[in-house]
Amino acid sequence: MSVKLGLLALLAEQSMYGAQLRSEFEARTGGTWPLNVGQVYTTLARLERDGMVAQDAQADEEGRILYHLTPLGLEEVTTWWRTPVDRDETPRDELVIKLALAVTTPGVDVPAVVQTQRTATLRHLRDLTRLKVQASDQQASSDGTSNDLAWLLVVENLIFAAESEVRWLDHVEARLAAEAARPKRAVARPDAAAAEDAEYRTAAARSANTTTTSQGARK
Repeated sequence: MSVKLGLLALLAEQSMYGAQLRSEFEARTGGTWPLNVGQVYTTLARLERDGMVAQDAQADEEGRILYHLTPLGLEEVTTWWRTPVDRDETPRDELVIKLALAVTTPGVDVPAVVQTQRTATLRHLRDLTRLKVQASDQQASSDGTSNDLAWLLVVENLIFAAESEVRWLDHVEARLAAEAARPKRAVARPDAAAAEDAEYRTAAARSANTTTTSQGARK
């Protein structure tokens, strides 16, 4: 999630203080991607440098500075709404990297790694399912605010991702079992290969000598 574009989207609604931007961002995403105040103000400084955000000339009575969107910032966030998220760049997934290294590292019990991860992912999936029930109940009992719907959509996305991860781990386990059952191709030892090469060279030399002798006799 681009923090920069998230803040721009919030400022497109109304001007806000830094702390207000932080609380709004977390409220709309259910706190799934928490921000710290320093991160917010660092991002705002960059946006101001790039001409997408400006701040009021004076702080309020409490010393807070109000930030608002510039025409360039509005153009940036409008383009974001209209442009699909780029999937060309594959994000680094720690689990994928871990298993890719595990299957190529001698001595690692890869099935145990897979099983341990599946147990953790299933536990996470159960927790997410409970959160979904709570979010659904909250939405039904409230006035149906957009924040409740946003949080419900975020939870459902996390559930789909966890379910997909479990299916992929099942696939990995099946792949490992198939690989273990496949007959292994014999690999020639270095010393055996060297002996075979020496034998071939000797036979070639004998053939060459025999040919030379035969040609000399005909002469």
